[in-house]
Amino acid sequence: MKKLWTILSLLVLALGLIACGAKKEEATTANTVKEGSLADIKAKGKVRIGVFSDKAPFGYVDSEGKNQGFDVVIGKRLAKDLLGDETKVEFVLVEAANRVEYLETNKVDIILANFTVTPERKEKVDFANPYMKVALGVVSPDGAVIKSVDELKGKKLIVNKGTTAETYFTKNYPEIELLSFDQNSEAFAALKDGRGAALAHDNLLVFAWAKENKGFTAGITSLGDLDTIAPAVKKGNAELLEWINNELTEIGKEQFIQKAYDETLKPIYGDSVNPADVVVEGGKI
Repeated sequence: MKKLWTILSLLVLALGLIACGAKKEEATTANTVKEGSLADIKAKGKVRIGVFSDKAPFGYVDSEGKNQGFDVVIGKRLAKDLLGDETKVEFVLVEAANRVEYLETNKVDIILANFTVTPERKEKVDFANPYMKVALGVVSPDGAVIKSVDELKGKKLIVNKGTTAETYFTKNYPEIELLSFDQNSEAFAALKDGRGAALAHDNLLVFAWAKENKGFTAGITSLGDLDTIAPAVKKGNAELLEWINNELTEIGKEQFIQKAYDETLKPIYGDSVNPADVVVEGGKI
């Protein structure tokens, strides 16, 4: 009888060790799935994409509370090809100044919010290949159109925090006083209220806004270097980055970015902008 109890005790101990090993293996497997990775996105069944709420026609929320715009159309396509359904995307509203932070803190998986590629940003996030080209533009009231940077000296220039416009003027023209805002809507409201002589932002946004707001003109249409806009992921998320680059190549074969432009941007720009000057297909300039 004593021998039987010993055998049973050993058997229970062995089963316990096996169970602990299985739990440890499950925990190890779970820990290897990093948040925001392809495996994590597929396991959750949704991809979180950061977009703007007030930067029409690129990213905005319409009167029904729905996300609309150029970046949103692209985001839905990414979700469709990644998860089989364009509705499996959660659009997270971001500001220009918190785009990097939202990636670093895993609040989003991808940023598609008119994110201009710069050396400083590349140190903090990983950019995929581009889908647009962009420069800076300056818009001002018709009665006092700003046509050169020299005309801004001694006046206030409105910018958004965390944008290339803010960086460009801070670095190259520190003598020009900047009036900075978090939200695009706040910045453009300040321009309408006359709190600044002009507003600097991505030239494509400036063109669109001036067309929809009578009494304002984009007096400076291209300033600084010609930059690119690209999707961004958290630093080190190589697998998701590779997938996005491959996706841009594939949808480029059907001229998808051009189609997105025709659907969302062309109705605003008409013939005033040549799509070839801004659209990048296949991730290659």
